[in-house]
Amino acid sequence: MLIDADLIAFAATADLERSHAFYGGVLGLRRVESSAFANVYDAHGTMLRVTLVDRVVAAPYTSLGWGVPDVHAAIEVLVAAGVSFQRFESVEQDEAGVWTAPGGGRIAWFRDPDGNTLSLQEPPAGK
Repeated sequence: MLIDADLIAFAATADLERSHAFYGGVLGLRRVESSAFANVYDAHGTMLRVTLVDRVVAAPYTSLGWGVPDVHAAIEVLVAAGVSFQRFESVEQDEAGVWTAPGGGRIAWFRDPDGNTLSLQEPPAGK
């Protein structure tokens, strides 16, 4: 039934302007709609609705992620824009915070201003 339907991604925020400074300014997503309830962004053809809530309850896992061709290059750009990458004791990460998964993909995590965990993922070599 939904095979031909467009996916809509959601993130929660307690402050629409602060989240816009991050999603629009730092991440560079184009805002296509703004209301008292949400900011809507074009995330490379996927609609991302950053929705206003009274209190954000950030999930203890990744809630949004982006596939990138070179995770280290993407990290450099985001660090220059003020983003800090997360380190986790349970996974072995390189100096930039990148974990290489058993299948060869490389993943790094960061948080938005509301504490939502976001990620960058580079596919395994040759894929």
